[in-house]
Amino acid sequence: MNLLSLLQASQVVTEVATGSSETQTYWDLALKGGLTMIPLAIMLVIAVYIIIERIVVLGKASKEDISFMNRIKDYIFEGKIDSALNLCKQTNNPSARMVEKGISRLGRPMSDVLVAIENVGSIEVGKLEKGLGILATVSGGAPMLGFFGTVIGMVEAFYKMAEKGSNIIEIADLAGGIYTAMVTTIGGLFVGIIAYFGYNYLVSRVNKVMHNLESRNMEFLDMLNEPA
Repeated sequence: MNLLSLLQASQVVTEVATGSSETQTYWDLALKGGLTMIPLAIMLVIAVYIIIERIVVLGKASKEDISFMNRIKDYIFEGKIDSALNLCKQTNNPSARMVEKGISRLGRPMSDVLVAIENVGSIEVGKLEKGLGILATVSGGAPMLGFFGTVIGMVEAFYKMAEKGSNIIEIADLAGGIYTAMVTTIGGLFVGIIAYFGYNYLVSRVNKVMHNLESRNMEFLDMLNEPA
């Protein structure tokens, strides 16, 4: 392979990376990646769905009525336990469900109340973290799958070179393998980056909700320990 062929190959790769070729579209380039692009596309759809769905769920879980605990406190001190439970049922967020469980255990030892609240808190956190494991897998697996496609493309290119033997190698003979190698690399990194940043963002949101749950837990227990 002479210097001219290497320069031509470099030009082709540059056009693929920058999109400067007028006849190419993103869809055409994706098709050049071969079968490896199919699981990458599926991973992308899954990652985007999980990110959007979790953002909506965490947004609802983060919304809290600042007067909620004050109303619960008033109901409990007035002996209106049923009213307090109804308020918790009407308030659809993890904190309300934790407090509801604690109220339902009133009259028992504080250790039982604490365990009941912590159990509900663990369940609620598990619900909030739904799908994050899959997102983490996509963030790590997509680049590896892209690299797998890169290896396939390079094998294809070298196979074409071996077929030619001592004959002159045309750049067109290597273009298919180069396309596969570059497009799958870009696709894997693209999907991996989206999943990686999405995962870390969602983890930070979950941690924020967990902090709020711990605050409500302590506030509720402090309220029960207040002198009548």
